Amino acid sequence: MGVLSDKISREQLKPGDHIYSWRTAHIYAHHGIFTVEGMVIHFTRASFPEIDTGTESDHNTAAPSHPLDPPCPRCGYHLRLRGGVISTCLDCFLHGGDLYLFRYDVSLAFFIAKFRGGTCTLAAADPTEVVIHRATFLLQHGFGVYQIFKNNCEDFAIYCKTGLLVFTNTSVGLSGQAVALFAIVSAIISSPLRFLTTGFTGLAVIGWAMFSVSRLVSDLAIRRDVIKVSVERLVAYSGLDEQSISNMTEKDFITETMMEE
Repeated sequence: MGVLSDKISREQLKPGDHIYSWRTAHIYAHHGIFTVEGMVIHFTRASFPEIDTGTESDHNTAAPSHPLDPPCPRCGYHLRLRGGVISTCLDCFLHGGDLYLFRYDVSLAFFIAKFRGGTCTLAAADPTEVVIHRATFLLQHGFGVYQIFKNNCEDFAIYCKTGLLVFTNTSVGLSGQAVALFAIVSAIISSPLRFLTTGFTGLAVIGWAMFSVSRLVSDLAIRRDVIKVSVERLVAYSGLDEQSISNMTEKDFITETMMEE
């Protein structure tokens, strides 16, 4: 495990680990929190969004399983029907893919060297018991409506590990994958430095520099629009609906946190 790959074996897993598995030829990754007894809590999109509110109770109201595609005999997971925050066995989470560990509190050099977003962060993780508590609490209460750029599986796992949440109405959440996509676009079309050279090498260096800077300033350890909030307060405030969160201010979060302490 290192700069080139964060692939790990099942024997290396520990409760509270933030894990991920690449999907569709490494185009994107699915993230979750490993708990105990080979189970993973993760946030997914439902195949039937009209019945999905992001809570485990939705799993019992979905349409019947297709007879040719039965639920998992171990955890009962059904790929086509379940959505929201769910708990499944590790096999269902991996869906035939390899197992990778998301790394926290990495060095600046390591972060810059990791070209792929959604694999590490400069931010430190909280203690294991806190991480497990957040994940299990959200398993019962949900994490809102799945949104690919603002509220996805990586956002869920990062929140469980750090308690950090974006409190401004931005176009992207905490997801390193989403941030990397925006960084690529920024590197290609936004930098006036691209006019300083027409050579391929020069353009590549400038593009890499702009991409790296964009990723760095968007990391949750650097961003100014994130703040720590307890999972109980988060759910009590808004049910994690986007409009409620975007209307809250940093002062609201700080006040509530001080009251709890």
